Amino acid sequence: MISRRIASRGVAVLLATATALPAAGTVAAAVPAVQPGLVPAAGAPAPPAPAPAPAPELVPGVAPGPAQPWQIDTPDQALPPKVYTPTAQEDAVEPETAVAGAYDLIEYVPLADAVAKVACSMQAGPYQRQVERWLKLKVDGKQSAADCEAIRAFQVKYKIKPAIGFAGPVTWSTMMLVSAKKDPNAAKKCPVRSYKVACVDLDRQLTWVQKGAKAVFGPVPMRSGRKGLVTRKGWHTVYWKHKNHVSTLYNQPMPYAQFFDGGQAFHGVYGSIYTTVGSYGCVNLTLPDARKLWDVLKQGDHVYVWGRRPGT
Repeated sequence: MISRRIASRGVAVLLATATALPAAGTVAAAVPAVQPGLVPAAGAPAPPAPAPAPAPELVPGVAPGPAQPWQIDTPDQALPPKVYTPTAQEDAVEPETAVAGAYDLIEYVPLADAVAKVACSMQAGPYQRQVERWLKLKVDGKQSAADCEAIRAFQVKYKIKPAIGFAGPVTWSTMMLVSAKKDPNAAKKCPVRSYKVACVDLDRQLTWVQKGAKAVFGPVPMRSGRKGLVTRKGWHTVYWKHKNHVSTLYNQPMPYAQFFDGGQAFHGVYGSIYTTVGSYGCVNLTLPDARKLWDVLKQGDHVYVWGRRPGT
């Protein structure tokens, strides 16, 4: 409930400026006004026009008022949030839970297939080649009757709906997770260290935490940055944790936010992470996964990002 309430008020600080705003009432007092029923004397100079307001800047915002003093900031690409130490009172409040069904494995299918209620789609999905490769089918990016039946069988097995053989992001992501369950770092792409490393695999859209060669969290599916707003690769460090963070730039809650590079953070979202379009740079997780990761990672822990999100 806290996140939603803050988010609804976040619009007021969306375009915060680097300087403090005047106190309430001072703007009106600063500009002379013509009183109703009074006419300026002939030849008298017209009252000066008010100076144009400075162009707003997208900078880290401030709390919306004394009733809610918690910090809210922009999760943009360059500016890190203004960090502070959350109070025990703030951290005692758990972000609200997602609505039932928010993370169901629902594949969005072409409208024609949905209207016709087809049993097996003959249309190639956005992840057609990846799905064909995983199923060891002929990789040509074209949907055949055999392709559709094989994809549909996988969807039925893993309870992806509607199971009509359309190769969408839910099907592909589930395949990546199934492959990674036993050993997410089988390809040795995430560096093995004696300390904890949060591994962010952009290729497969998976994240996990390992200490040495042992996974202590995950793997779990995630959504990284879209084209032009990609999640930055390389080594990073968790530098700030904020359980009830809210974005003033996007007016969206960022529950269990753990910032590791500028405005980029691990955090939960309240809708599906299985989309063809990525995030604005953050690593999006389901709320249950973000909550578990919150307890695993500590400030100062290391993050390693590699690969490339499909479509970027």
